[in-house]
Order: sequence, then C-alpha cells, then structure tokens
Amino acid sequence: MSLLPSTMHVIQRDWLSCNQVLFFDDEASGASLVDSGYAKHAEMTVALVQRVLAQRGCSARGLRQLVNTHLHSDHCGGNAAIARAFRCPIFVPASQLDAVRRWDEEILTFAGTGQRCERFHAEGGIEPGQTLLLGQARWEVHAAPGHDPHSLILHCPEHRVLVSADALWENGFGVIFPELEGESGFAEQRAVLELIEGLDVELAIPGHGAPFADVRGALERAKRRLDAMHADPVRNARNALRVLIKFLLLDRERVEFEAFAHDLRDAAVLRNSGRLMGMDLREALEWGVRELEAQGQLVRDGGWLVNRDP
Repeated sequence: MSLLPSTMHVIQRDWLSCNQVLFFDDEASGASLVDSGYAKHAEMTVALVQRVLAQRGCSARGLRQLVNTHLHSDHCGGNAAIARAFRCPIFVPASQLDAVRRWDEEILTFAGTGQRCERFHAEGGIEPGQTLLLGQARWEVHAAPGHDPHSLILHCPEHRVLVSADALWENGFGVIFPELEGESGFAEQRAVLELIEGLDVELAIPGHGAPFADVRGALERAKRRLDAMHADPVRNARNALRVLIKFLLLDRERVEFEAFAHDLRDAAVLRNSGRLMGMDLREALEWGVRELEAQGQLVRDGGWLVNRDP
C-alpha cells in the first residue's frame, strides 16, 4: 500500500496468527518487529520474518527487538521462537511484565481461553505515554483497554500511521474480554475509539486483516457494533464463544467433542461467557458448536468436530 512508509513492512496473516509489522531502522540498529502470531505458526512466522529481512538486505543484522501490543496468544505465541532465531530482546506492556516473568497463565489468559503459548522471557515493559523509535520515526504509545485491559496501540504522527492491534479492525474489534468477567470493558473500548478519532491517522494497521485507509468509516462501524453490545451484553458473550471455539478448532483441526469439553473444563473465559447466556459450560460449548456448524465453520464426523473453512 502506497500509504505505508518505505521503512515498514506488514506481514498480513490470518487466524490463528495476528499480523506482524516490521520496522527497518538504520544500518547499525537492524529491524524491529511488532507481534509474533500464535504458537502453531511460530516457525512459519520466523521464516516469514527471515524472508522479509533478506529481501531488505538486513538478514545479517536481524532483529534488534520484538514489541508486543498485548499478550493474547495470537499476538505473542511466536515470541519464544523469534527470540531463539534472532536472539533479540522482547518488550511487553509494562502492566504485564511481572506476570510474564512469573509465567502466570491465569493472568495472561492462556488458561482461561484454553489456548497455548510457549514461555518466553521479557526484557522490559512499555508504558503508555512512552515514545518508541521504530523505522527511523517516533511512535507514541497509547493505552487501549477494552478488548484487553493491558493493550497498547502505536501512533506515528509523522507518517500518520496507526498500529491499532485489536482495538480497531476495518470491520469491528476484538472480543471485549473484561465484560465476560463482570468488569468494565465497553466504556473503555468507547474511550479508545474516541482516542483514535482524535489522532491524525491516514492508514491503520489492524491486528487482523489488511491495512485500511478509511479510518473514519471503520470507527463508525465499530461504534455501531459497540452500541449493540452495550445494549445487549449477551451479544459479546455469544461472539466470544463462537470466536474461541473456532480458534481452538483452527489450532487442533479435528477433535472429539467429549475430549474437547474435558480439556476446557477449567477455561474460565468460556465458562463466564456461558454464564452470561444462562448456560453451564457444556451447554455453552454445545451451543457454540451448533452455531459454527450452521455457519459452515465445522462439520461433525460422529463424535468428532472437524474444522472447516467456509
């Protein structure tokens, strides 16, 4: 895309993995990477990053750092593999630095969603209000709670580019997870949308999907979606169940339902989503499977669930 500065490269992914953003610094510094995708695709992420670095003639220097916008497994699942391949330090949202160093899978949400992430070491934390030098330009770090209380977005006034992570996609935003736990999230998401509205942005790079220039249109669509969820919070719970079950099917590809339900017996996020819908965990899983089957997102093979891309 012509609006993307020459010092940047977006590796567009699909589910399970988020997009990766590479920033090319000066000759002495090497490149920086934002986000690393899911564990299942970790080696692919390493290969994709190596390819882009080689194309840019900077494979010898490699990466000088990896920065995470937030620590959901589809954004940090490749961290350990990237660190091994490039021997680069990792920087995470400062509010989760301690949880990473203790590797608390409850706080980091991996246990609650039934997802996986290889343990990694974080060198340090990134704070809202901080300025990062990426791709020879200054990027302002902004807090973006809503989808995740610890999430960050990055804005470059010089290039008028926003790395919006899961706070804003071309058509929506990520699940508002705090609301599933009885905590405030809708108000925070609205404040993030208003924050983005006040920034000078010509191009947004979302966590999922292609970069887009119609930021105003995306904000209007996001606001309408948020209004509907705020009016009926069960919408958020239903969306979370569908998304999380589909995510796990993409990871496993084929799984026996009874084993699936057993493995998720302690998945608090799924249980809480069901509770908001007036269901226990098993009922919620059965509901989500029926929904995805009706949408052509999976097929049943006896007692097995088989992922399908419609």
